[in-house]
Amino acid sequence: MKLRVKGFGLLLLLVLLALCSTIDVCDARRGKHWRPRSSPSSSLLKKKGKAKKGSSHRQHGGNRRSPPPGPPGVGKGHQTPYQPSPNVPVSPSPSPKPSPAKGNGHSSPQPPSPSCGKGRQPPPQPPPAASASPGAVFNVVDFGAKGDGVSDDTKAFQAAWAAACKLGASTVLVPAELEFLVGPISFSGPYCKPNILFQLEGTILAPTNAKAWGSGLLQWLEFTKLSGLSIQGSGTINGRGQQWWTYSDPNDDEDDDKQYNEELERMPRVKPTALRFYGSSNVVVAGIKIVNSSQCHLKFDNCQGVLVHDLTISSPENSLNTDGIHLQNSKDVSIHHTNLACGDDCISIQTGCSNIYIHNVNCGPGHGISIGGLGRDNTKACVSNVTVRDVNMFRTMTGVRIKTWQGGIGLVQDIRFSNIQVSEVQTPIMIDQFYCDKRTCTNQTSAVAVSGVQYENIRGTFTIKPLHFACSDSSPCSGITLTGVQLKPVQIAHYHLNNPFCWQAFGELFTPTIPPIACLQIGKPAGNNLQSYHDIC
Repeated sequence: MKLRVKGFGLLLLLVLLALCSTIDVCDARRGKHWRPRSSPSSSLLKKKGKAKKGSSHRQHGGNRRSPPPGPPGVGKGHQTPYQPSPNVPVSPSPSPKPSPAKGNGHSSPQPPSPSCGKGRQPPPQPPPAASASPGAVFNVVDFGAKGDGVSDDTKAFQAAWAAACKLGASTVLVPAELEFLVGPISFSGPYCKPNILFQLEGTILAPTNAKAWGSGLLQWLEFTKLSGLSIQGSGTINGRGQQWWTYSDPNDDEDDDKQYNEELERMPRVKPTALRFYGSSNVVVAGIKIVNSSQCHLKFDNCQGVLVHDLTISSPENSLNTDGIHLQNSKDVSIHHTNLACGDDCISIQTGCSNIYIHNVNCGPGHGISIGGLGRDNTKACVSNVTVRDVNMFRTMTGVRIKTWQGGIGLVQDIRFSNIQVSEVQTPIMIDQFYCDKRTCTNQTSAVAVSGVQYENIRGTFTIKPLHFACSDSSPCSGITLTGVQLKPVQIAHYHLNNPFCWQAFGELFTPTIPPIACLQIGKPAGNNLQSYHDIC
């Protein structure tokens, strides 16, 4: 009986074991039903912690320019500009990145080069080869120029210019180490394409025989009605003006000079300007040298938008009427970092000029920087808004000067001379409304008015007179201001020192001057109702 009961118990145990194998009683090992339950507060802390961690990671990853640590493409929220698009399958092996020049337009799924960074555009595509190449270059030698200083190369220059003129945005090249004899020539528009560069590296020589000049010409090299023209380089324009400066000496019997002097006597009385621009806009002259012109070296007439810099102009002190730079009827002109030495005005500003800016210029020898002469032959003359500053003058006849003829009408207004250093200048400051370049001139009542002239920091030495203001009785000078004027005398043989001179000059002294300028009348002239610039001009 006991044995039967034990057998039944063993059988029951086997049945229970069988049931345990089919019922999921062991899920406690999986942590579903038998895991101890956490308190609500601890569960909430864990959720908040996970949320903060994920948010911080996403923000950090969004600001970075480089991929986060770890292999690219792992997890969400880690994509950067350097990763492929999520819906593009990633190749098991990395493919090469496109060239930066191809940018975003490349068909490869790879991103832009890392050098572009996030949010930046890839480098622009290069322009087509035709537009990327520089303009055509027309070398005058290729058109038959000899460059030996003897053969006439005028036709070759004309042909090279004609070729550049048709194309535009091109270069006429005058090569270095050659001398080109060129007669009077006009490089003209208005049918020339714009933006031509005249690259001057060699030397251009003016003819010295009278036949080349006929009865007389006003200019030698002329550029007319052009836009965007630039003349630059390290070359030289040599006017060889000695032919007009030197005259035969009847007491000179040297046989070697006889033929030379006879040639001089046949030269026309009209002397040409070396380089002239007329009716042109956006003109640049830079780096070249202009030497020994027979008359004016460089002239701008009826031009707008002119830039002259790093230019050298040179002729002897005794070369008559050889102005350095001559401006007439021209606007928006800038001249800077230029060396000027000549036999007349370093810079001459004539009627019709406005918005003229001159700075960092060396002047001397010469006659200084002048506005005028204006109003010759009873004409109207107007000049406004001229600034001359940071200029050195050495042994010039005048420093900064305004000169007008009697009988003219018009107005010179808004002129500023600032930071002018003078050394052994005869008369550093001058306004002369009685200008006359003849032995005698007729006294006349009317005059070109002068108003609003500032002199600031004019310093250095003079040899004759520190200041000369000779203004018209009918149209006195007004609005003259002097600040920081310090001029000391230097005694030079044959020169007689004089005190400052003023006549009908009105204005203000903002600081004491050396020497004292007591002759300037403080205030405005009585009964002087000066009309505005626009009313007069």
